[in-house]
Amino acid sequence: MQPTIIGLDLAKSVFQVHAVDEHGTVILTKRLRRDGVRTFFANLPACIVGMEACASAHFWAREISRLGHTVRLMPPQYVKPYVKRHKNDQADAEAICEAVQRPSMRFVPIKTEEQQSTLVIHRVRETLVRQKTQLINALRGHLAEFGIVAPQGAQKVTQLIAQLADPGDEQVPAAAKAVLRVLVDQLRETERRVSDLDGQLAEQAKRDETCRRLLTIPGIGPIVATALVATIGDANAFRSGRHLAAWLGLVPRQNSSGGKERLGGISKAGDGYLRRMLVHGARALLRWWRTSSPWVAKLLERRPVNVAVVALANKTARIAWAVMTRGETYRRPEPVPTGA
Repeated sequence: MQPTIIGLDLAKSVFQVHAVDEHGTVILTKRLRRDGVRTFFANLPACIVGMEACASAHFWAREISRLGHTVRLMPPQYVKPYVKRHKNDQADAEAICEAVQRPSMRFVPIKTEEQQSTLVIHRVRETLVRQKTQLINALRGHLAEFGIVAPQGAQKVTQLIAQLADPGDEQVPAAAKAVLRVLVDQLRETERRVSDLDGQLAEQAKRDETCRRLLTIPGIGPIVATALVATIGDANAFRSGRHLAAWLGLVPRQNSSGGKERLGGISKAGDGYLRRMLVHGARALLRWWRTSSPWVAKLLERRPVNVAVVALANKTARIAWAVMTRGETYRRPEPVPTGA
């Protein structure tokens, strides 16, 4: 009998296969080495292959799709409830095979190589920004041991660097100065590399039509625009802007029961990097809209600043969905006449 649905548990070297026929009868459980995955699926008739959307999943999804199979990626947290008792590769593959058959299951779109390339730029940039923060904190901490303190903010570090470069300053011993200059050189190199990556993302945003339309939305720049396009891909995968905002974790977490709603902080589900970028953009936008936007002004009268920032990020995500799905640019709402 030929398999119709296959659950594939991914790993670094050893993969696990769980296959069932059209009646749901298990017909194959098999371990595969990495170099035998393509050969195995090349010798099978077209079937549905389910996988968890984890590391290397998009690569294998593209490879197996080229062999004529239908690949469906699922969030790992949606597969976990189908694992029976003990966790092992065979149980995971069986759970994947069971989960992919559920009519209500939500699937993850397969990313292209171009999308993943853009996301690599974002991840490397994020690593460099984190390293920049570490270098600044190290520089501040070491100089504080000699009584040298600068105001908060990354821009104020130039004062510390200038004092280290001053040959007439004797507050810091020569041995410590020599070592701290190594941190300064590393900090400047990291800033240069971050600037180069920002330039790459800006150029990419100019070339991409969807990114150009997203750039018309207040609070969205080249970094957020390219991250949205690379992460989401086809925005039509979401039924509405509210679904996109919920996927990003920009909605309250629910703990409701018995007909009584209990709402907490935001759920923080979905892509944390994209959510953080939208929140940063909303926080910067709030400074300008605090007085110019009646909606923001009324919101700040009722809610704290951080709640207003998240609400604005939620609104930005919904606007981005509309722009991406309708193929239009952002249209600023008409001001409401006073006394209307």
